[in-house]
Amino acid sequence: MRTAVVVGAGMAGLATAGALARAGWQVTVLERGERVTAPPTALVLWANGRRALDALDPDGGWAGIASPVPDGGVRRPDGQWLVPPRSRPGAGPAPAVVHLEDLYDALVAGLSDRVEIRTGVNISTVRVGRGRRPAVAQGGTEFEADLLVAADGIDSPVRRALAPEAAAVGSGFAAWQAVIPGYRAPRLPQDQACGGETLGAGYRFVSMPLGERAAGQGGIYWVATAAGAPRPESPATQLTLLRRWFAGWHAPVGELLDATRPEDLLPQEVRELRPLPRSYGFCSGPGGVVLLGDAAHAMPHHLGQGACLAFEDAATLRSLMADAEPGPELCAAVEAYSRERRPRTTSVVRQTRRMSAVVQARGRLALRARDAALNQLRPRILGHAQGLAADWTPPD
Repeated sequence: MRTAVVVGAGMAGLATAGALARAGWQVTVLERGERVTAPPTALVLWANGRRALDALDPDGGWAGIASPVPDGGVRRPDGQWLVPPRSRPGAGPAPAVVHLEDLYDALVAGLSDRVEIRTGVNISTVRVGRGRRPAVAQGGTEFEADLLVAADGIDSPVRRALAPEAAAVGSGFAAWQAVIPGYRAPRLPQDQACGGETLGAGYRFVSMPLGERAAGQGGIYWVATAAGAPRPESPATQLTLLRRWFAGWHAPVGELLDATRPEDLLPQEVRELRPLPRSYGFCSGPGGVVLLGDAAHAMPHHLGQGACLAFEDAATLRSLMADAEPGPELCAAVEAYSRERRPRTTSVVRQTRRMSAVVQARGRLALRARDAALNQLRPRILGHAQGLAADWTPPD
């Protein structure tokens, strides 16, 4: 029986565990938290993310929990258009938004009795070697397998042990996310209900409606970013600051912030890996270790590709590992995974950083230059980035 240990029970880890189990692997998932829980927020699935999820579990029913994302265009804080709404470039499935509670429920439902989840496990040791199967340990408890999958985020201890050159650094801005449940969501006019994006001097606000059934309560999802370090205050104080910073912005920004409660708010420190790991795959004895998701390519979220690339990682790994047996065949599959994924993620990270520079523009001259160029620049950047997303198809 081929065995795998997946470190991390987030979206990428659960998707990978389910896919490997369906391919005949016995999988143990190690989660540092005391239980597997979804963050109280939402996620945009671009064409590549939707295709990857379909490849990981064709019967997952993703269409039933996702809602289309309309293009609301880009405005200045005073409501003037920088980029009017338009048809999205690229082909493939339309982007959709899904509440993470629904997504986690679907991923957990897709697990089988071949998957065991162990919670409260904090990895302290990573062991690899030419003649030994890879293993991780918590204290004196060791978990050994033919394949070790690091899906444990930007602070991955597995990555730190195998690719110490990749450092987690701040991206220069902080972010806040919230989902306003449907019963508290403000009733917006039709021209405001479709959401959209607004750019100010170092500030950004994005909103979009969730489906009526999202997490059983519908609602509206919003994301705000501000240049600078993350705030140390309580969620209630941070929400007060957000209302002050975004005061006077066009509707419905103020209405959405007023409808948000402190318990809805999810503050985030936005970090990224610089440089990316030199490799995403490391052979160890008859098997090996692979890096997946934020453990491999954490990036700013301005193009919304972090989770989608993680699902791509998982779909690629599933294809390569479906028939691989421990020994030279499995080691070759580990190396092939790195060869396929690293160029792909490097290209998307480069595009994300370009958009990040646009979004974080500050100062009068920089803002004038950004606004003057944005109508041409944003479609070109997004067109290329969405082209990368739309052109990706799961491997056979």
